[in-house]
Amino acid sequence: MNNQMRNCINEKKFQAIVTGIEWERIHVHLDVKLIYSNPEYSELPLTFYAVNGLNKAKAMFKVSGQGDKLRLSMNITNPGDCECLKMGTYSIIVCDEERILARCVVDPEISPQLENKSRSFLHNGRTKSFVVNFCITENEEELTLLMYVMDAARTPTKIQSNRELVKNAFDEPKNVFRKNAAKIGWKFLYHRYVRKYRKEKNNILFMTEQSKVIGSNLQAVYDRMIERGLDEKYTLLTSARPSSYEEQTRKSTRETLKKVAKSKLIFIDDHIPMFDWLELNEKTTLAQLWHAGAGFKSSGYSRWGHLGCPAPYSCHRQYKYGIAGSKHIGKFFAEVFGINDEQILPTGMPRMDEYLDPKYRAEKTKELYEKYPLCRGKKVILFAPTYRGRGRAKAYYPYEMIDFNRLYEFCGEEYVVLFKMHPWVAQPVPIDPDKTDRFIDVNTFPNINDLFYITDLLITDYSSNIFEFSLMRKPMLFFAFDKLQYAYSRGFHRDYEEAAPGKVCYDFNQLMTALEQKDYEYEKVEDYVEKHFDYIDSNASDRVIDWIVLEKLPSDIKKEINQNAKNLRRMHKLDFSELKEN
Repeated sequence: MNNQMRNCINEKKFQAIVTGIEWERIHVHLDVKLIYSNPEYSELPLTFYAVNGLNKAKAMFKVSGQGDKLRLSMNITNPGDCECLKMGTYSIIVCDEERILARCVVDPEISPQLENKSRSFLHNGRTKSFVVNFCITENEEELTLLMYVMDAARTPTKIQSNRELVKNAFDEPKNVFRKNAAKIGWKFLYHRYVRKYRKEKNNILFMTEQSKVIGSNLQAVYDRMIERGLDEKYTLLTSARPSSYEEQTRKSTRETLKKVAKSKLIFIDDHIPMFDWLELNEKTTLAQLWHAGAGFKSSGYSRWGHLGCPAPYSCHRQYKYGIAGSKHIGKFFAEVFGINDEQILPTGMPRMDEYLDPKYRAEKTKELYEKYPLCRGKKVILFAPTYRGRGRAKAYYPYEMIDFNRLYEFCGEEYVVLFKMHPWVAQPVPIDPDKTDRFIDVNTFPNINDLFYITDLLITDYSSNIFEFSLMRKPMLFFAFDKLQYAYSRGFHRDYEEAAPGKVCYDFNQLMTALEQKDYEYEKVEDYVEKHFDYIDSNASDRVIDWIVLEKLPSDIKKEINQNAKNLRRMHKLDFSELKEN
């Protein structure tokens, strides 16, 4: 296929007029109206490219809508190549397979609003800003839309003297080297280990930097590989250390690097700080088995521009695969990680294999009633919200938002309330001694999923525990007293009220009214399950092993991955140099 795009703009087959610009987190949406000079042109298959000043296409818009009204959409943190949109000045060019047919122009009615449609996303501790600015080409008859993209850093706040300029010219490289000296050393060591162990082909590493032991999805897949006898074919390595919140020794880092360098496949369960700056060998596959099912909270690139968001390049960009409960919700995980939708495999959560095992459920139910005999013969309410605050060190829950007296009176002889706070919340639940006949603090119980077996009603807020609990087919209530503040500080990657599988209450009085009237909006639970689970079985670990370890991806997923790679290769080869003639 010829990569030279013929410039046919002067044939004026149609106009492409941008009538609106909207932002949805990191997604920019352009509403485009097409005006055809001849109705037959409406049958042309159109593609919309972002073409820079060097006449190279760097991104392709996703197109929805039909007829003469279309919506162009782009994730600016990942327009398809798992990187942020490159810096540059872009025109939006409309093409068919081989021809350049039009430039997108701006409707005069919205041209005064363009400045307000621009966005700035702070990152790197708010020392840098990724800017997307919309403007109109100057000195042209048409109002051609330009999209200007820049990643900017802080600049001096005053004019520097010659002495300061000379000093900075020498000091800044020294400071940069001093700051990165340790990383440079570790990178050299890693690549030395890669060369040393290059003949070891069958090592698989199960790695966490969030805990002193592996658990959750990692443990489930590890155990299942042993059950299947795959530890005879593969050498299974583990690395578990809490480097995300505790300083580690040089010896620990050296040993971890050695295991990383030895491994052809690495499974992780959360962010790995080391991989923010250490680029893995191209022959190494990194797969993210994130523990979260699908809650509401934005994280990763989904909350880009907020404090604590990742840099343009981070650990997430190195994932070849992630996993999710269904193809429908895979796009939310892809947004978080800054990778493509087809890279999120709908295997289900391996940690839920045991959870869905009837034998395990029967054993745990018996154990729970023995441990908490107060629950026997009663309806059990589980109060299990997420934490507030910025990170592990400052995590808390505002217990003053709970009217313990009113909740106690509601329980009567019918209900018991179990309180299970987020593991990061150190402050115990303030249960008065005279209320222990109806309230139980179960914070020390290790696995919240097990508690779901004896729970009749879950009260939560923004926690991802709804994912597992939904499969119990039991009602939920959502106590979202701080929804606005939470949405601003953490953000949601989808509409909260629409996604919550139960009634949302915004103060404790509403919560108690819902309890008293049994107003749970239970019908939302079935809809949630349908959208979030492609498989409801105990075979998620097997799917992870078959699809990722044994490389037996389903044909439709493999086809989608290959097609996207093919489209990217073609786009990068396209030559728009004839635009200079227009």
